[in-house]
Amino acid sequence: MSTHAKRERLLLADLLEAAGPEAPTLCEGWNARDLAAHVVVRERRPDAAGGAFVKPLAARLERVQAEFADKPYEELIQLIRTGPPRFSPFSVKQIDEAANAVEFYVHAEDVRRAQKDWSPRELDPVFSDVLWSRLEKMARVMGRKLPVGLVLRRPDGRTAVAHRGTPVVTVTGEPPELLMFTMGRQSSAKVQVEGDEAAITRLSETKALGI
Repeated sequence: MSTHAKRERLLLADLLEAAGPEAPTLCEGWNARDLAAHVVVRERRPDAAGGAFVKPLAARLERVQAEFADKPYEELIQLIRTGPPRFSPFSVKQIDEAANAVEFYVHAEDVRRAQKDWSPRELDPVFSDVLWSRLEKMARVMGRKLPVGLVLRRPDGRTAVAHRGTPVVTVTGEPPELLMFTMGRQSSAKVQVEGDEAAITRLSETKALGI
């Protein structure tokens, strides 16, 4: 049975292929080629991928990612489609699902939403709930440095607290949109933001959200 991560992986590969290597993305400073290289390095070069979290390795990550970005674009797309090699932890279905369902969904949207004529995807309720479950677990980590309180709320009233504090900003939307918002894609997320005007401004200006 196909997992959510596998379906999003294939969709991401299709979107990158259709967009072309020079297409813009929501990832600041990255075009589609750069994003494709990032995905491949993350799965195939763990010796370098740690640079996203460990500063001493950042230069190595930048160098290795640039090397992959120089490869033929079609090769990068194929590497994404075929998935990680057997020695990679991501080759284990359970790990792939846990680590990549959100990763590939967000990056697929990074490609889609950078286009002028994009429209929201209709997600099945099961996948939407999966994204919400992951968001509940990730919210406090992603929001730990925020200068204001932040509550994420679904239209049905369920909430997740990303940061405790005052004043409080409440962001309401469907789980995929809340996920995009908390992953640093606020400008393209279809959400309703409520709270003190000054607090909303501080939230919009911060770079603490997202990973």
